[in-house]
Amino acid sequence: MNHCAKLPRIVLASASPRRRELLAQAGVRFTCHPAHLDESALPGEAPAATVQRLARAKAAAVAARYPRQIVLGADTMVVRNGRALGKPESLAEAREMLRFLSGHAHEVLTGVSLLRLEPPLDDAWVAQTRVRFHQLADAAIEDYLSRVHTLDKAGAYAIQEHGDRIIEEIEGLFSNVVGLPIEDVVARLKAIPGVE
Repeated sequence: MNHCAKLPRIVLASASPRRRELLAQAGVRFTCHPAHLDESALPGEAPAATVQRLARAKAAAVAARYPRQIVLGADTMVVRNGRALGKPESLAEAREMLRFLSGHAHEVLTGVSLLRLEPPLDDAWVAQTRVRFHQLADAAIEDYLSRVHTLDKAGAYAIQEHGDRIIEEIEGLFSNVVGLPIEDVVARLKAIPGVE
């Protein structure tokens, strides 16, 4: 599907190849200008508040350079039982994350911000998808780690890369688990006044 004629060109405040791919597949024209900032959660901050704050901060950091363009900021987090899982720093940490998720449901939260300084636009929300993992034996975890580069992925997995080996079911947007709820983004871009 191609929405190019109906959607504004945006600036993506992210270096994520998965977000770039989702936007391109949806026909959204964009420029990449990654935001570089501290992505740590604040003490006592709820996961949904963290991803929304970081998405807005990323968009704001880039919007100053593109005041008349819509900037898209996003931040994704995997959460189980209140524990947030970011990107693992080692294969050992990735292995531990997959064991923690094995046999359980968890939430994938993506904070999204569409920000433009002139004329003002400030639209931010959090998309949520529930994912349930199969019960994974150690051999299945090792097999998955041998197939997928997990160190740049929140929760140490990618639903679009051999996801059927580890995921039993999902409730919500598949694209959100990939890293950006593209259906929501497209709908909100279409709803911006002045977009034909």
